[in-house]
Amino acid sequence: MKNQFNVGIIGATGMVGQRFATLLSEHPWFNVVLLAASPRSKGKTYCEALGSRWSMTSPLPEKLAGMVLYDATADLAEIAAQVDFVFCAVDMSKDEIKKMETAYAQAECPVISNNSAHRSTPDVPMIVPELNPGHAEIIPAQRARLGTKRGFVAVKSNCSLQSYVPALFPLHDEFGVKDVLVCTYQAISGAGKTFDTWPEMLDNVIPFIGGEEEKSEQEPLKIWGTVRDGAIIPASEPHFTAQCIRVPVSDGHLAAVFARFKKKPIKEQILEKWCTFSAIPQEAQLPSAPKQFLHYFEEDNMPQTGLQRDLEGGMAVSIGRLREDTQYDCKFVCLSHNTLRGAAGGAVLMAELLAYKGYLD
Repeated sequence: MKNQFNVGIIGATGMVGQRFATLLSEHPWFNVVLLAASPRSKGKTYCEALGSRWSMTSPLPEKLAGMVLYDATADLAEIAAQVDFVFCAVDMSKDEIKKMETAYAQAECPVISNNSAHRSTPDVPMIVPELNPGHAEIIPAQRARLGTKRGFVAVKSNCSLQSYVPALFPLHDEFGVKDVLVCTYQAISGAGKTFDTWPEMLDNVIPFIGGEEEKSEQEPLKIWGTVRDGAIIPASEPHFTAQCIRVPVSDGHLAAVFARFKKKPIKEQILEKWCTFSAIPQEAQLPSAPKQFLHYFEEDNMPQTGLQRDLEGGMAVSIGRLREDTQYDCKFVCLSHNTLRGAAGGAVLMAELLAYKGYLD
């Protein structure tokens, strides 16, 4: 693989775009050379375009503040000519996003996307780097369809999945995860909001997040799927049912999980799987990878959103309260940082994996 890559951030002014800016400003492999957003931001510096909308707790990176923004759509050819690949987190309709991301790919500019538009496209890999790195093998088939040599689109999954699917994945081969019921309690940053911009969430819970339950039930099956005949074939099980709730928390998605297995494991077997789980990101020591992906907490009142969401730079998953259930085989809770592991951080780690495997050369 190459040692250095010039990259762009498409959708740089939004919540996830801002998170990309903080993660990439000092990245050892990826050098941000341009930023792009909507037409109204074109020609403004990043600092000017953001105004008072900077939502991160860390300062706006100085090296990016003075960059003049491009129009993500109108300046596509100019952008593609200057970078090795782009990170994409735009606020547009799904059809518009599909068209734009495909156009970048066809301009021989790979797209690492945080958007949901291409998640159901059969030859677009949706990768959680520790779980299904082999899905990168579909990229040559996608390139053949697009008629490209370098260009392709790769997406990360929905942020809510990053808490509970990693805990289930290591259990499946030996015990056969059969049925899963999950209730997610999701932070307001998942909607691109802060308490300043969404005061209605203070002291409030909203028991509906549009489209989230469908994603939480369907996307795990693509992650568990197999690459065959130029497509990723979704798995037929586990069977998922989900309920997703917005709660008054700034960052961090918590999940309450109930699982049934074909071969019921005992608690000690589950804990061993979690504590020993490691994958390519850890073995290759990718820059954004947590040293230990899954952390189990013995205390009855752990994990807590305010205490564990930033574990290992926000890239680890915290698990607790594993116990038997009266209707399912077991139940437990999980926690992940939704804009780090669940969004921008997960996309950066996916890009590191694809670079390590040579797909971005």
